[in-house]
Amino acid sequence: MTPGNNGASTPEDDDPFGYLYADGQANGAQPPSGGYGYPNSVNRVRPVGTRQYGAPQGQGAQTAAHGQAAPPQQGAYGQPNAHYAAPETFPGGGGPGSPQQPSGHGGGGGRRGPNTKGLLIGAVAVVAAVVIGIAVAMTSSGSDDDKGGNEAGGDPTPTQSESTEPSPSASEGAEEEVELPATDAKALRLSPGMGTASDFEGAESDGGVYVTGFNQVGAKVTWTVDGIEKAGGYRLNVRYGIPGKDADATLVINGKASARPLNMKNFGGTPEGDWEKGWQTTWANVNLNEGTNTIELACNEGNKCDLVLDTLSLQSE
Repeated sequence: MTPGNNGASTPEDDDPFGYLYADGQANGAQPPSGGYGYPNSVNRVRPVGTRQYGAPQGQGAQTAAHGQAAPPQQGAYGQPNAHYAAPETFPGGGGPGSPQQPSGHGGGGGRRGPNTKGLLIGAVAVVAAVVIGIAVAMTSSGSDDDKGGNEAGGDPTPTQSESTEPSPSASEGAEEEVELPATDAKALRLSPGMGTASDFEGAESDGGVYVTGFNQVGAKVTWTVDGIEKAGGYRLNVRYGIPGKDADATLVINGKASARPLNMKNFGGTPEGDWEKGWQTTWANVNLNEGTNTIELACNEGNKCDLVLDTLSLQSE
């Protein structure tokens, strides 16, 4: 508003379409040429593309006169703005026609792809290292095998730093593997009326000898066993020969007869009358004392004693 015109008395009188009415025309309303309504009214509408951003020269001077800083002037709509420019207008900007800067290091145009050549070289180096490691390991293993060729045949001669004393575990194993007593026909004590012979082959006693004359009531063979280190249960093995038919005998340990006879059946099913094919082995569990024991085989009433005796032996249960 200018000092000479304070506008309409009320807001509703400030009609932008006042020029259409008689009272508006009386007040000097004019059709819009650059604005609506009355003279010196607010410039509200501009044709598209002609609006100015920033105050007019006169308004800026008036604002400065009231002690306010004039706002920065902006160019017309559609015109370049002095305070803003597109990135491509700056030096080095990437306009459509400007040259592209390389994205990688060093010279050359365009972006560089992954360094596949370097990756390939690295992979080849890893494979080569693995192959070399395997070769070294195989060479070392071969050298160790060449140095220790005496494993199955026993330990090699010990060096000065090695001890020749057996380890505790080896000593314990040796005690467990102590050979228990055994005897044959020649070493057995025979009762009267019995003897030895070697008429048919197959006996394992020294000289192929076996005990005969057992087929009579009262016949008895005795084995005195020495050196039993530990009292307990053992297994008695008896090798005998039969003419293809079952037999049995009474087992006596330290003067005490077993409740069950020693079974000497024809386990192999050999033909009757064939002594050479009738060699077989039976066994029984016995309890022995520490030290000396006596083991007897007797032919008592009710036993089937048509047999010959070869060897007797003990083993751990």
